Amino acid sequence: MNTQTVSYLKSHANKLELDSPLHVTQNGKEVYVVQDAAAFHEQQETIALLKLMNLSERSLKQTGELSLDDAFDF
Repeated sequence: MNTQTVSYLKSHANKLELDSPLHVTQNGKEVYVVQDAAAFHEQQETIALLKLMNLSERSLKQTGELSLDDAFDF
C-alpha cells in the first residue's frame, strides 16, 4: 500500500505515477485515496454491474421469473 501525506501530494501532484492507489494521510489518519482515471472508471463500471446483478436477483426472488427486459431495466 502506497501511503503519503497531504504535503507530499501537494508538492508532487504534477508528477505522480499511480500504478496503484495512493492513500493520503493528514495528521496520521487516512483521508483520501487517489487513483488514476482508468482504474476509477473500471471500478465504477464494476459497481454498476454488481448493482444490476443484485437488482436482478431481488426481482427474481420476488416474482419467480426474470425477463431480459427486467434484467436490464434501470
